[in-house]
Amino acid sequence: MRRRGLLAVLAAAPLPALAQPACRTCREGDWAPQRPVRLIVPFAAGGSTDVTARLLAEALGQRLGQPVVVENRAGAGGNIGAEAVARAAPDGHTLLFSTSSTHATNPALYRNLPFHPLRDFAPISQVAFIPNLFVAHPDVPAGSLTELVALAKTRPGRLNYGSAGPGTSQHLAAALFTSRAGIEVQHVPYRGGAPAVADLLGDKIQFMASPLVEVIEHVRANRLRALAVTTLRRSLLLPETPTVAETLPGYEVALWNGLLAPAGTPPDAVRRIAQETQAALRTAEMRDRLAQQGSEPVGSGPEEFTSFIAAEIPKWAELVRISGASAE
Repeated sequence: MRRRGLLAVLAAAPLPALAQPACRTCREGDWAPQRPVRLIVPFAAGGSTDVTARLLAEALGQRLGQPVVVENRAGAGGNIGAEAVARAAPDGHTLLFSTSSTHATNPALYRNLPFHPLRDFAPISQVAFIPNLFVAHPDVPAGSLTELVALAKTRPGRLNYGSAGPGTSQHLAAALFTSRAGIEVQHVPYRGGAPAVADLLGDKIQFMASPLVEVIEHVRANRLRALAVTTLRRSLLLPETPTVAETLPGYEVALWNGLLAPAGTPPDAVRRIAQETQAALRTAEMRDRLAQQGSEPVGSGPEEFTSFIAAEIPKWAELVRISGASAE
């Protein structure tokens, strides 16, 4: 009787909460991380690349069932962080938040790149496109890109533009612009985008091409004047601002970022991370947060991203040639 009574009590007691699944979308047999995943950002904390990486890391952590921890490994134009991932164990627990700098510009900029942009990595998914924005100091007597070109032609060699350093996207975007426009201006390289923007605000340089997110608030406050975006489509953040291509047909400099793993990472791990990245980028929350930075979500698959990088390498090599930049 005592045993039957105990069983009755147990049957009536509330069941303990069931353990939550490791992820919300995985199926039996799918790859799943067994510990926190490292996401290496090859640039300093606080920049536009770092901000986007942290947004994605938060979303991926929720979907993978393990924290995705951002680790900043800056230096050598992104090469230090990229090399660290290329040499990491290919088990799906170390990823790289790559950019057009690390995997398209640097192969042409550095003679002795410490990794191969395709052979040493397993591309997972392109995350987004990012426009550069041509901005000028309000005292510059040019309200449009056409007027800036006309002004430069009346003052050959007297206008200065800044960049975050030789071979950076700011330098290459402006070098292509000046080449296509046929104008003579002076390049003033800085050690980073922030000091270049600071000197632009101080009217020490006249214009520059900067990642949109880094200057948008200055434009809204009328401290800088927006002239044109470098992508083929206008930015949703500044729909009234034309593209450079509307003045110089065929012009395009579209920055991008994406996820890569070390070469040899199991295909099921690559596939799973790609699927979760694509799912995260389809959510309204992620799209809205990226849009606030001026970024356009992509969410491609591994094969598509591999082909994309292969096509980008010669494109950016031509920009490096035009600019005359060299990192060594």
